[in-house]
Amino acid sequence: MNDRITAAWPTRATTTQVPTSPACPGCGSEASTPFYSVRAVPVHQVQLVRSRRAAKACRKGDIGLRFCDSCGFVWNAAFDVGLMRYDEEYESTQTVSPTFNRFHERLARDLIARFGLHGKAIVEVGCGQGEFITMLAEFGNNHGFGFDRVNRGAAGSPPGVTFVKDFYGPAYGHLEPDFVCCKMTLEHVHDTGAFLQRMRQAIGDRPEAVIFFMIPEVTRILELRAFWDVYYEHCSYYSPGALARHFRLAGFDPIDVWCDYDDQYVLIAARPGTGRSPTLANEQPAAALAPKVAAFATGVAADLARWRNWLKQRRRQGQKTVLWGGGSKAVAFLTTLGLRDEIAYTVDLNPRRSGTFIAGTGHAIMAPEALKKNPPDTLIVMSPIYLPEIKAQLGAMGVRPQQLLTVESPQNPKAA
Repeated sequence: MNDRITAAWPTRATTTQVPTSPACPGCGSEASTPFYSVRAVPVHQVQLVRSRRAAKACRKGDIGLRFCDSCGFVWNAAFDVGLMRYDEEYESTQTVSPTFNRFHERLARDLIARFGLHGKAIVEVGCGQGEFITMLAEFGNNHGFGFDRVNRGAAGSPPGVTFVKDFYGPAYGHLEPDFVCCKMTLEHVHDTGAFLQRMRQAIGDRPEAVIFFMIPEVTRILELRAFWDVYYEHCSYYSPGALARHFRLAGFDPIDVWCDYDDQYVLIAARPGTGRSPTLANEQPAAALAPKVAAFATGVAADLARWRNWLKQRRRQGQKTVLWGGGSKAVAFLTTLGLRDEIAYTVDLNPRRSGTFIAGTGHAIMAPEALKKNPPDTLIVMSPIYLPEIKAQLGAMGVRPQQLLTVESPQNPKAA
């Protein structure tokens, strides 16, 4: 049996190399540098796990990040696609948050206005439970096709939307969509160059068509040394420049590339073309990212040590620490640090996660109301953009922790 699956806790993050291939899956260059490794982490972060025992025994794999000196792409070269199992227990929706819903609706309306999406055929690749494709269909009177094998609503699609439990590709070229969107999916794809080429083949040579992608942005991760945003499922990490370069290599002509949602996401719009379109203003070269990669590699070990020491000290002092967020960031935070009793439990707004357990460590995920019965001394918010809505909910519940931190705030031990 693969020892990456059976490896025991705790995990340890290092800057030594996990044996990996140096070839960039986006541009093919072998001029790449390894800079961050974590062994034996859960391969799924948001798969619903129904028991603590199952959470601790979850399937595991290695992280071995490399940086392509040629195109600026960052990827997990230790990724093993054979470990991945996506099914209907995969729970990735963010639409339980009012903050995210406002962003989601604004994005849908902006895209409809910008690209004249009225009465059009629209495809969403990796549509999840279909929230975004439904908005695009409703707001623009479009017909949407949502592709995702984890979609639970194929038998009851909303008006104007058809869900397909399959992968989108050239076999569906007959749909001839005017707009193809793919949000929060490319980061899960290990063969990014081949994937984008399949998208190009599926769209065909129709210059009026538009393709739109949104994924996590790597510059912010590197600058914050946000190890909690590095996890197994995300095997591909893009800056604006690397994303535009890979789109051109696949035969697209980028129209625009930009960042949004507190710069957490990088977004790109492009058309099928020759791949020889002019460079956009915010496409930094690969060399501009190299110092940030080096700073991450040299600084993250000290960050991890500070977090571990601070959390262990609080535990020794009898202080109770809780995480707000039971999704991917919490899984990466807990498993990379190898934490156990230092964190009492986690809370999450998503009712489907309530009563489940964090993959790898087995920490309980509870509804926010648990904070009233079992109040924390310190509450650490995993996604700072949600802090205003979290503060409002804490106030409504009458919960007042001694310390309310975010993983990025100046008060946390990383910045001490």
